[in-house]
Amino acid sequence: SGAPGIPDCPEACACAPGGLVNCSGRSLPAVPEGLSRCVRALLLDHNRLRALPPGAFVGAGTLLRLDLRENGLRWVHARAFWSLGALQQLDLSDNLLEALAPGTFSPLRALRALSLAGNRLARLEPAALGALPLLHALSLQDNELSALAPGLLAGLPSLHALHLRGNPWTCGCALRPLCSWLRRHPRPAPEAETLLCVLPGRQTLSPLTAFPDAAFSHCSQPLAPRDLAVVYVLGPVSFLASLAACLALGCLLTACRARRCTALSRLRRPRDPGP
Repeated sequence: SGAPGIPDCPEACACAPGGLVNCSGRSLPAVPEGLSRCVRALLLDHNRLRALPPGAFVGAGTLLRLDLRENGLRWVHARAFWSLGALQQLDLSDNLLEALAPGTFSPLRALRALSLAGNRLARLEPAALGALPLLHALSLQDNELSALAPGLLAGLPSLHALHLRGNPWTCGCALRPLCSWLRRHPRPAPEAETLLCVLPGRQTLSPLTAFPDAAFSHCSQPLAPRDLAVVYVLGPVSFLASLAACLALGCLLTACRARRCTALSRLRRPRDPGP
């Protein structure tokens, strides 16, 4: 039950002065209702929260720390964290997350530390993280990531610690953004020297740091905006020109065949018998 003398303490949780709400290990199937506006830390680890619906933490706008470890979480709605603009620490580690919707963390502009370790993430889209200007630590270890999507880390200018071990990285063109980022930012990922990737079709392991830019020279580069403009302008023109050429060639072949048939008919026409 709620702690005596502490207002708005959810049932089945223990509350302490200073805004700590401890609901750890209570087999809770959902986020407790009626969270106090004064809550600063909410511990919901080791429960049975299989999903986080929209507005799951309404009323907890002053929350600074949220612990959701080991809940068997499979689904987080894109608006689950929309009321947590002050949140600084979010722990979603050791759950069953396979994907995250675009905009999931966009409201968390004050976030400093985010842990997604120990989930089943095979791909993490840049839109899911969004721009987190104050994020210092990002934990992605022990997932199923074979590469990081281009631009995933672009919105994290303050990143000082990036944890990536325990993922099945695949040596290939898709790994280029991560390898390039690790070379430009060696400090945030001190474990980069120990990260290995598997060569497709082989059982050979290679260090990620062993791949220079030249190793990806065969990979196709995305077109620059100027090049895209040229493609957009010349694409239809090229198509129409090709179509006109095909029509002209078809007409020419038809004309040639007609002339040939006329010539053959003249050769085969029986001559008029003489008088």
